[in-house]
Amino acid sequence: MPKITPNYLEMKAGDLPASKAFYEQAFGFAFTDYGPEYAAVEGGPVQIGIAADSEPVAPMPTFETDDLETSLSQVKAANGEIVREIFAFPGGRRFECLDPAGNRLAIYQPD
Repeated sequence: MPKITPNYLEMKAGDLPASKAFYEQAFGFAFTDYGPEYAAVEGGPVQIGIAADSEPVAPMPTFETDDLETSLSQVKAANGEIVREIFAFPGGRRFECLDPAGNRLAIYQPD
């Protein structure tokens, strides 16, 4: 069974520069920009990413795994609804699913 641990929280922001400024001023966070539509706070036990999006939604917990394909199989076997199959992104690969309550989760494997 793969090791799966929560370590990332992804949020959406209608105004990414304003959201970054808030977290920088309110909490002292330092962001790394990944293009004009994504920024992340890295280095802590739980990292935070903010994606530009016109309609903010509930934060998406993200879990790291050491075996993405097996983790996908486990989620399917547990009747998780896969809403985005495995895809590559800067830093690794991931898939997204819904839990029984409709919460969106991401499971990723770093490069």
